[in-house]
Amino acid sequence: MSGHTKASLMNHEQSARAQLFHQLHAGSKPLVLPNAWDAASARVIETSGAKAVATSSAAMAWALGYPDGEQLPLDELLAACRRIVEVTSVPVSVDIEGGFGVDAEDTGGLVGALMQLGVVGINIEDGKDPVTGQLTSAKPLAQRLACIRAVAEHRVVPLFINARTDTYLTAGLAGEARFNETLERALAYVKAGANGIFVPGLADAAEIKRLAAALPVPLNVYVGYPGAPDVQTLQALGVRRISLGCGTMQAVLAHLASITEQALVQGRFDIMGEHMLTVSQANGLFAAVSPGVRRTA
Repeated sequence: MSGHTKASLMNHEQSARAQLFHQLHAGSKPLVLPNAWDAASARVIETSGAKAVATSSAAMAWALGYPDGEQLPLDELLAACRRIVEVTSVPVSVDIEGGFGVDAEDTGGLVGALMQLGVVGINIEDGKDPVTGQLTSAKPLAQRLACIRAVAEHRVVPLFINARTDTYLTAGLAGEARFNETLERALAYVKAGANGIFVPGLADAAEIKRLAAALPVPLNVYVGYPGAPDVQTLQALGVRRISLGCGTMQAVLAHLASITEQALVQGRFDIMGEHMLTVSQANGLFAAVSPGVRRTA
């Protein structure tokens, strides 16, 4: 097979995965995304029945020894994403926080590199100013979104761009003013090229329903916290995408802490023994993957 033919085949496969990812946002039920941070977590999520895999920027940073907040070096981010894409057969979406880099062109370069790996979805946020703690202007994210969309169109792949706004995570915003700011930003992001809107911290049922009805694209909410509403409830409110975020890794780390404490303090290993894969099952997660060869659907 020639290099050109192989590249065309991979582009076709990537486009098919991207189209599938779009379709999953329009299915009869919301798309539930238990977020991964490495190849093993991605495979566990996939083999447990997930139709797609999304990364958690915080969990990925923690797994590699960095705090959240674009502290993870880009080469390590790309290496981790490459491993995830290589071992999965479902669409993969990557959280790139605020887009890294100083401008839209930097973000476009990162997205191009991720798409080269086979990634078909991106999550990008506006966030808060690290100095003032206030919500950043919407304009920089809109510019980054437009650049990402241009990169995807150049590659002829229908990349799913999920735009996150931190209006519900920022002090000083509340009530009707906060809702209006959220909707205004969301519509600006959609105009710039976003296919979906993510609003972590949005938990009030009436506001979720109102925002979902006002948006021309799928609404994504975060459930990585105790007492989060179930899928059926969120579906009835109009939610189309549900992210577990870094809650998956937080739960895994808490479970590890419990295993360790029981072993060190009680001298017992019951917690570990109650829920664990066999060695054969763990090896089986990667049995169909050849080293250095990206898995195809």
